[in-house]
Amino acid sequence: MLPAFAQHLSLPAATAVVAGLEEVALWIEARGSVDTHDNITTALGTLDLNADAITTAIEKLRRNHQ
Repeated sequence: MLPAFAQHLSLPAATAVVAGLEEVALWIEARGSVDTHDNITTALGTLDLNADAITTAIEKLRRNHQ
């Protein structure tokens, strides 16, 4: 499933997914679930820190599944 997903995820789509998750995290925080908000923002931060490695892996998957 990941290769098919990675094949179709463009940079604008990934940006939109991140923006949506950030909005959901803020909505959750506003309703009192600070721990869940923190978990989401931590996960997004981890993805951001590893963006280059993730991009490289997606490129390899694309090449291997063409």
